[in-house]
Amino acid sequence: MASKRREGEPNPTEKKKKKKNCEETAEFSSCVGDERVKSAVKEAWSRSTRCSQGDLELDCHPFPHCIIKNFLSNETFVENLQRELLGLNFHEKSNDLYKFKQSGDLKKRTEPHIAGLRAALFGRFRSWLSEVLGVELEPTVDISCARYEYTDVLLCHDDELEGRRVAFILYLVPPWLSSDGGTLDLYATDSNFQPQSIVKSLVPSWNTLVLFEVSPVSFHQVSEVLSQDKCRLSLGGWFHGPSLERPPRLIEPPIPRSPHLPRDETLLLEWVNPMYLDISYQEQIQEEFEDSSEIQLKDFLKEEKFREVNEALRLTQIQWTRRGPPNKRYYEVASLETLPQCVSACWELLCSEAFFLLLSNFTGLRLHYLCPADDADDADDADDADDADDADDADDADDADDADDADDADDADEKKEKEGNKESEGVQDGEATGSSTQSPPANRSRAKELSTPVCGGELRQWSHGSYTLLNDADAARAEYALDLVLPFGCADWQSEFGGFTCYVANEEDEELLTVYPEDNSLALVYRDKETLKFVKHVNHKSTSDSAGTYTCRTFYDFSFVYYE
Repeated sequence: MASKRREGEPNPTEKKKKKKNCEETAEFSSCVGDERVKSAVKEAWSRSTRCSQGDLELDCHPFPHCIIKNFLSNETFVENLQRELLGLNFHEKSNDLYKFKQSGDLKKRTEPHIAGLRAALFGRFRSWLSEVLGVELEPTVDISCARYEYTDVLLCHDDELEGRRVAFILYLVPPWLSSDGGTLDLYATDSNFQPQSIVKSLVPSWNTLVLFEVSPVSFHQVSEVLSQDKCRLSLGGWFHGPSLERPPRLIEPPIPRSPHLPRDETLLLEWVNPMYLDISYQEQIQEEFEDSSEIQLKDFLKEEKFREVNEALRLTQIQWTRRGPPNKRYYEVASLETLPQCVSACWELLCSEAFFLLLSNFTGLRLHYLCPADDADDADDADDADDADDADDADDADDADDADDADDADDADEKKEKEGNKESEGVQDGEATGSSTQSPPANRSRAKELSTPVCGGELRQWSHGSYTLLNDADAARAEYALDLVLPFGCADWQSEFGGFTCYVANEEDEELLTVYPEDNSLALVYRDKETLKFVKHVNHKSTSDSAGTYTCRTFYDFSFVYYE
């Protein structure tokens, strides 16, 4: 039976349709609305001096940054904002630079407190900040939410990206201590605008806003979260405007390269597992390597030699030096002059002429003059092609039909050449198979035939906090090369600790290959100009065992790069 409704009574269906998420109004701390405070902060920022006004503090060391405690005046609003943020979907983000969970873009979210804060930040607060800086900031909305939990980290970087002018972070965290990690660490820089060391660490605190101007020296990091039961929740983003002028970036000198040392095969007989010196096994290894461009040779050194070096690497006589800068790398490298005799002898092995030849046999690369010259057949083909061209020219003079045939032949040659070029491009065309980088091209350049194979290397130490990062300079200088890594001291190392080497395609997130540290396992990887590598940050899990006791785990590796 149809129900009766009094005249003028609203239809509940229509009422439901009109109901929507209402935007809650975000009110700022009184110091933001105070004209005297704004004038004082504006003057201090322009003069790069310190300023403290109630809950607002401006400090210009090591670069200008502003801290506003109790940023939002309504505590209930902040609690509801936190609740809405925790209800979002978060996605795991992990690469060379960071590991944490992030929400999607919040510029269109309709939750009332998220929408209210967004409107206030990019409206009233943006106007306030524009006046303080004396810069017209754009209405561009750039904001998201991040969750950092145990072992999550964001390593040293400067936030530089076209259009970013001021970075901001609003913390919504439980009571937090510096021992919990997750601090915002600010770096001092040298005369070349390279980050040097952390000079200030800001501990996250509830309802506190931190902002800083993005500049050539605004290097910072979120230190690794060490607490296993706290969530470091924050809202962050950027106010956009004209970017500050950037000086030319420092170009670092590469690791020195040198030709092989004159050592004969007796060194191989002394050090290398005999099975890897068997010619038929070397052929098998080469076939596998040419298929995938990478291989791991387990138990590579004789057991007694590996054990001797493994024990010697822990001796205190070796001098280790921290290698940076931290926006590119952070690990320790050994001084060769301080190596024990057996470690020095292992270094010589990897630099020796006999080892260069062994690598040639493993990979098919031209790392020794005794390696078979694959280019010879190509040279003969080129001579044949020249003869064919001469014959075509003669035919052109005699017969137009022959000229057409010659054009067809030229088209076929051109097609064949393109296919050859395409094959040699490897990963950059997305054609690399399986895990790796690129198969060694047989006819990359005839000039290579006359060049002298060289190598460069380091003896590295990895422990909690170590890593390497991808950077533009490495991408610009990328070459065809053979990477070698020979690890020591990682018998109980687990993949969840980090410290593994990742190979990625340049400017892409796709991971091509991961090489995990394994005792006495020689890793060989061939890469092209479009393939880069990094070592994943060694996290806090590497410092504790199953019983929860503190253990300082360390491993070592010889890292060499060989060039044809």
